[in-house]
Parts: sequence; structure tokens; C-alpha cells
Amino acid sequence: MGQLVRRLDMLDDRLDNMDSIVTSLVERVMGRPLVMEVTCPNCGQAIEVNITSGVRLRGKE
Repeated sequence: MGQLVRRLDMLDDRLDNMDSIVTSLVERVMGRPLVMEVTCPNCGQAIEVNITSGVRLRGKE
């Protein structure tokens, strides 16, 4: 049972880290386009992901 709790805690930590990364990426994308390169862990092929925002930010009124 202790091992299960440890693994769930590790999973929770990883999900928190991923949430932080995704949040910072979204904040950056809102300001300008972003190119993210991810390497496939199985075949090693580089995958390029272009992320742009379709939202117009308005200034304070």
C-alpha cells in the first residue's frame, strides 16, 4: 500500500510540473507565436509544433 501511495504522489508531482509548463507556454503564446520541438521517445524523430494564438488581446478600456 505504501508503494501505491508513493507512486500516486510522484504522478501528482509530475502532473503539477506539466501544468506549470503548459500554463507558461500558453501565457507566452498569447503574446507571440511559439515553435516547440518534441522528440519521440520511441523512434527519436523530431516533431515540430507551431503554436499561435487566435485571440486578439484588447487594451484596458
